[in-house]
Amino acid sequence: MAKISVLLCFIILIAFGFVDCRVVHEKIGIYELKNGNFSAKFTNWGASLVSLIVPDKNGQLADVVLGYDSIKDYINSSSPFGAIVGRVANRIKDAQFTLNGNLYKLVANEGHNTIHGGSRGFSRVAWRVSGYKKEGAVPYIQFSYRSFDGEQGFPGDLSVSVTYILIGHDTMTVTMKARALNRPTPVNLAQHTYWNLGGHNSGDILSHKIQIFGSHITPVNRELIPTGKIVPVTRTPYDFLKPHTIGSRIKELPNGYDINYVLNGGKGNKVKRAAVVHHKKSGRVLELTTNAPGLQFYTSNWKKNFKGKGGHIYKPHAGLCLETQGFPDAVNHPNFPSQIVRKGKPYSHSMQIKFSTTRSSA
Repeated sequence: MAKISVLLCFIILIAFGFVDCRVVHEKIGIYELKNGNFSAKFTNWGASLVSLIVPDKNGQLADVVLGYDSIKDYINSSSPFGAIVGRVANRIKDAQFTLNGNLYKLVANEGHNTIHGGSRGFSRVAWRVSGYKKEGAVPYIQFSYRSFDGEQGFPGDLSVSVTYILIGHDTMTVTMKARALNRPTPVNLAQHTYWNLGGHNSGDILSHKIQIFGSHITPVNRELIPTGKIVPVTRTPYDFLKPHTIGSRIKELPNGYDINYVLNGGKGNKVKRAAVVHHKKSGRVLELTTNAPGLQFYTSNWKKNFKGKGGHIYKPHAGLCLETQGFPDAVNHPNFPSQIVRKGKPYSHSMQIKFSTTRSSA
């Protein structure tokens, strides 16, 4: 098995460029789930959602997920399209934190800070397909990954899994789990899909109307690191307690939306509504619920264009991200909900994404 893994590593190295051989142990492929016209594709590179096909108000099907045509593109991409990001999603100030009196220095990959687990976070490794049922009443796929002690600077061995399930013809659930195998460690996984309900190639998302069920945000500094404060959204461009189009106030911000919302609905792991997104032209509606305390709302504020599926060019604001998560940089803010996972106390994070259509202008 070791020889096969090494051989696979060299093949990937030659075909796709540099890939760390310590984290390549699985064949990288594309996997489909299908329930009638409702279908999705995934790759075990980053446990990523590659496509999701849903109908519009007239029954016309479209792929509402930004992404690429080939595995090579996912491996070489600088953006985690559709991936699971971690060990700790979002940013960690100065690429370090202290736990139980020990200072841990991480891999800095955004200036002097860490984002999405480092330069080789969970979106940049091959996961194992540990369960797969393509069709039937409840099609699903499960990906698993074993993160080693010291990977990107994080302490302890960690067993991680993510399970995607199609329920009926309109709902996808995502369940992310992790177990600390020996030492306490921070864990904050997030699903990083870029959505465009008009279709991945339909232009920007500024006309999408969104409602976010978070009355507070965790404000950030110029490096997008939380200040530690928790402030209300009222009378700010971040107020989506009532539905508004994304473009209605985006020009009041320097680049666009990239902020963590403190979701309403109580503390702990209670399931709560996170967001509702509506695209008037197609009639598609996305409803998101989660047991996570936070939601990162991001409007793809990148500075360059990406060549995506079918050669389509993804320009700034081509998609929106709804990343349910723990609060960013929580390891350095004791007033934020703890992300420390210990042996015998596993991590469990769920999302439910439901699609529907409407002909109204709501």
